[in-house]
This record gives sequence, structure tokens and C-alpha cells, in this order.
Amino acid sequence: MKKALFLLVLFSFLCAAAGVWAGGQQESESEGEQSKLIYIITPSHDNPFFKTEAVAAEDEAKKLGYQTRVLSHDDDANLQDQQFGNAIAAGAAAIICDNAGADASIGPIRRAKEAGIPTFLIDREINESGLAVSQIVSNNYQGAVIGGEKFVELMGEAGKYVELVGKESDTNAGIRSKGYHEVIDQYQDLEMVARQSANWSQTEAYSKMESIIQANPDIKGVICGNDTMAMGAMAALNTAGMGDVIVVGFDGSNDVRDSILAGDIKATVLQTCAYNARLAVQQADKYIKTGSTGAPEKQLTDCVLIDKSNADKLDNFVLSE
Repeated sequence: MKKALFLLVLFSFLCAAAGVWAGGQQESESEGEQSKLIYIITPSHDNPFFKTEAVAAEDEAKKLGYQTRVLSHDDDANLQDQQFGNAIAAGAAAIICDNAGADASIGPIRRAKEAGIPTFLIDREINESGLAVSQIVSNNYQGAVIGGEKFVELMGEAGKYVELVGKESDTNAGIRSKGYHEVIDQYQDLEMVARQSANWSQTEAYSKMESIIQANPDIKGVICGNDTMAMGAMAALNTAGMGDVIVVGFDGSNDVRDSILAGDIKATVLQTCAYNARLAVQQADKYIKTGSTGAPEKQLTDCVLIDKSNADKLDNFVLSE
């Protein structure tokens, strides 16, 4: 009986060991499959700019044979941190990210790198080099300069104006504002009577403009850090019967294109976000296969001025010839 019991225990142990080995082999095979998974993380898709990024990146990834997981961090650094953790746990091949903060994003990108998962940033930079493989962003300063020049021209080089600034934690907000003022501040007859952050939000821009209009009913122009805020500002101005006030945006959305063609918003600056998102995926693919993108970490793509002369050629952040 003792011998029979011993053999039964031994047989059970060997079966369990075989199961662990088989399970480990299956887990390894599953991880191998997950190496074709690309995470795409952007701000809210309620903003057409970020939705275009996500759609373009997903489309390019699928064309190249990858599975995708598309998420939005809604500019919440804690949520983004969780999403990076999920990507690491899933053994993602790469992460494409329009990040939730130049400083707040450093930690999760570093953790991904330490886990062997490369990150490719689009639209927004972080305040540290050597962590992301690529940082592909629009030349926000160049774009703001051409936007500022158009604004000065539309203003006739004189008059009171308002600036609506983007999210303060976003480096793009500061760069665009600096580019605007590099041009506008050269003209002494242009007077800024209010400068407020509307956090890239159309709703917040509408609310802020309502208050600004009450205090400054004689404003002649509004220059905005993005198109969403420009739409909010234009709506508030129209509600107040001030639709002749000059409004200039930044992004190149279809909403602002239509507004320009309708004679409301006067101009915007196109960022080639769809191109940048596709380029990031292409570089991720090359890096996964070869260990190098063949390009520097920081890459700038030039912006294009959009006004009534070419707005009809703009669609989903792509300007046709």
C-alpha cells in the first residue's frame, strides 16, 4: 500500500510539472503573438485632431501587419500611466503616443524603455531626450510665426486683441504663444487686452470669451493656440453680435476649414498630424525589425497657412495639391 501511494504521488507530481512546462510554453507562444501588438495612446478623440492621429496610426499599423489597441488618456497623466502599464504587461511591440504632459510622461516612457518597449511620440515632446525613440512633432514655432504674420496682416497692424492659450503643461502651448508674440510684439499699435488659457477646449474658450467680451467690447481680433478654442471663441463672438472680429486658429481642422469658407474664422495653421502619425508607425516598424529608425530622435515637420485661398483643398488635416 505504501509503495502504491508513493507511485501515485510521484505520478501526480510529474503530471503537474508537465502542465507547468506546457503552460509556460503556451505563455511564451502567446507573448510571441503579442509582439505584433502596437498601443496607440492619444488625448480625447472628441478633438478631431487627436482622432485623426489615432485613426491614421491605426490604419498604418494594420497595413504593416500589426494588431492595435487604441486608447485615450484624456490629458490625465495618471490614466496614461495606467495605459503604459497595460502596454508593458501585454508585451506590446511599440507604443505610439501623443502624451499627457512634457514632464508627467517621462516616467512611464522610461519604464516602457526599461521593459524593452520603444515609444514613438507624436505632436507633443517631452522634456527629456534619450527615452523615446522618436519625437515627431509639427514645427510649432514656424507655424505660429506664419500664423502671427497673417493675424497682423488681417488686423491692419493695429487694434486691441485677445490671446487664448492652450494647456499650460503642454510645451506646444508655450511654443505657439512665443511664436505669435515674436511677430505681433513688433507692432506697437497692436494691444493685447487679455490673455487666458482655455486648455484646448471649445467649451472653455466660449466661456472665457463671454467674460472677455463683457470687459473688452471693442476688441478687433482673437488669436488662438488651436482650432478648437478658435471655434469656441468664434461662437461666443457670433452670439454677442461681434462676428466681424478677426479670429485665427492653429491645427487645420475640417470645422475651421468650413468656418473659413463661410467667412467667419479668417485663417488657421495646418499641422500635418495624419502624416506624422503614419510616419511614427513606419519608424516603429523599422525599429522593431532592425533596431534603428535611421532618423534622429527629434524630427520637425513644417506647418502650412490656411486661409480662404486654399481652405477648399483641405480635408482631414491633409492639403491636396
